[in-house]
Amino acid sequence: MSKRIEIIVTPEGETTVSTRGFLGTSCREASAFLEKALGERTGERFTAEFHQEQAARTQVRHERT
Repeated sequence: MSKRIEIIVTPEGETTVSTRGFLGTSCREASAFLEKALGERTGERFTAEFHQEQAARTQVRHERT
């Protein structure tokens, strides 16, 4: 899947930044410059892609112990 950052701006000026194709916390790193430019974050929701990398890291830790 290709990596994308989508920005939606409502007529009222509210913005939503969505990332697709990024695993784990790399989505935050990719969109950080936009969040900084747009101002204070009022909410955050994580996609299944965010949790995929987290689950893989947990599994690796359990296998090593």
